[in-house]
Amino acid sequence: MIFKKSKTPFMLESGATLDSAAFAILPVPYERTVSYGHGTRLGPAAILEASPQVELWDEETKAETWKKGIFAAAPVDCSLPEKKFFPALERTVEGLLSSTRALPVFLGGEHSITQALLPPFIKRHKKLSILHFDAHADLRVSYHGSEHSHACAVYPASRTNRVVQVGIRSVGHDERQFHNAGNVKTHLMHENLDLKKLERDVLRELTDSVYLTIDVDGFDPSVMPGTGTPQPGGFGWYEALRLFKAVCARKKVVGFDVVETAPVKGSHITELAAAKLVYRLMGYLS
Repeated sequence: MIFKKSKTPFMLESGATLDSAAFAILPVPYERTVSYGHGTRLGPAAILEASPQVELWDEETKAETWKKGIFAAAPVDCSLPEKKFFPALERTVEGLLSSTRALPVFLGGEHSITQALLPPFIKRHKKLSILHFDAHADLRVSYHGSEHSHACAVYPASRTNRVVQVGIRSVGHDERQFHNAGNVKTHLMHENLDLKKLERDVLRELTDSVYLTIDVDGFDPSVMPGTGTPQPGGFGWYEALRLFKAVCARKKVVGFDVVETAPVKGSHITELAAAKLVYRLMGYLS
């Protein structure tokens, strides 16, 4: 598997190769099953294009994380039919994990891509748990005729692995049976406004190894307005960062994705916030 370097700079490019980088970014501009707003296919490129506007010295971590090495690969080809795309993406992720020791970072694209991102990690990490940051439960078996819908993003993984959900403020009638059953623990936003307690609960419920999947609509729309299915009442910027920082400090985070950025014409708020989020998470994990 050959990964070509992206022509789009990330954090002004560190000059790192895949072999030398601490972080490997793979853009996945997939958009096939959106059910409201459109534009997630433009998200990865918009985040990368916004990234040079993020200061290289991080004011919270007090570090220049880019010096650790950041490799941004060329975007995944998302033109295959749905049934072929997901196995192909899974093979690509497996190839990435086999090619580097860098921590993988995936930029979506719609949240459905997480279905293909997770299996290689599940195979490699015993008792892997998933921290799912989202406004929606994403536990539908299928939606609008597709098992690969964004509304089904974490359902397959929940059949075998622990899934802890935060920020949730929209649960469909057909996923109620799953949202607090089996391997799934769902923290509905309105029931968990004591964020210190939520942090303690989440850390207790996750296993030692964690994959972090972040749908930007887990944030309040005032923080991330550019997303396809916004919901009111989400996490504030610092509230979310506090939780992510605790998880990164106390658990072994083996990879993460940031999905569902849909750029708004005339505004750069969401892609810039997403770029800063990615860089901050890298700082937490350095």
